[in-house]
Amino acid sequence: MHAITIPEPGGPEALVWDEVPDPVPGEGEVLVDVVASAVNRADLLQRQGFYNPPPGASPYPGLECSGRIAALGTGVSGWAVGEEVCALLAGGGYAEKVVVPAGQLLPVPEGVDVKQAAALPEVVCTVWSNVFMISHLRPGETLLVHGGTSGIGTMAIQLAKAVGANVAVTAGTKEKLDHCAELGADILVNYRDQDFVAEVKQATDGVGADVILDNMGAKYLDRNVQTLAVNGRLAVIGLQGGVKGELNLGALLNKRAAISATSLRARPLAEKTAIVAAVREHVWPLLAAGHVRPVVDRELPMPEAAEAHRVVEESGHIGKVLLVAP
Repeated sequence: MHAITIPEPGGPEALVWDEVPDPVPGEGEVLVDVVASAVNRADLLQRQGFYNPPPGASPYPGLECSGRIAALGTGVSGWAVGEEVCALLAGGGYAEKVVVPAGQLLPVPEGVDVKQAAALPEVVCTVWSNVFMISHLRPGETLLVHGGTSGIGTMAIQLAKAVGANVAVTAGTKEKLDHCAELGADILVNYRDQDFVAEVKQATDGVGADVILDNMGAKYLDRNVQTLAVNGRLAVIGLQGGVKGELNLGALLNKRAAISATSLRARPLAEKTAIVAAVREHVWPLLAAGHVRPVVDRELPMPEAAEAHRVVEESGHIGKVLLVAP
């Protein structure tokens, strides 16, 4: 088969479409013929040499894919060869074939094209685990999403609205904020010329955000705590704004607030399996009913992964960028 390899870390040109050995499913695993994968910022970090796959994972980038089951490993039940699926991966999605633990497989949702389904597993599992399983967003509460037009952001808006929450977003242009509004966002903040602390407080009559989904890390830490409502929950899922920040524990204590920080890729198999099962139970019916949909900016041939990485690095896209296997 062919896959995107990274002979040496570097810029987008470091991604090389090359012939590699076919993967073989082991016990409890499934072999998938890949139709498409999606680009995540973690892939950019891996390409640069900053985010290596966990031990035993495929060395090729790609944290999610869609395709068709080609073979079943021993001990796998409930799946059939030829079935259309999408999958949460620890790596290997930028390839013509990938091996997946059966617990990380999902059927392609009703009403979603198999190619478009590649945009779902990573973002849905990230949003559902952080916003709902950890932060327990409830109907009527306010969710603040930083980076509202990212893949994570577009899914967080839709899922929060589907459960009856209010949604505030930050983005850097009017066009992006307009897209967020189309998805259901209620409070729109242009972070280039507006203070999200003041805007969210004003829009919530001084209450603040009950849950914040943050991809910035250190840069936003203090202001996120200021924005939290009493009993608020801050979920940190990215470090685009740095890894070290100063935290006012007094402010956190006074608000009886909580901070969680998670990554999905390195979680144990049992945890990923539980998240995938929860997503299938709670989110797949919303997709089938049309209440939630994948947001895809563009599709590129998988051998052109370098161009896809340039698009994501420039942050001009809305939703996900897909890589389609030949």
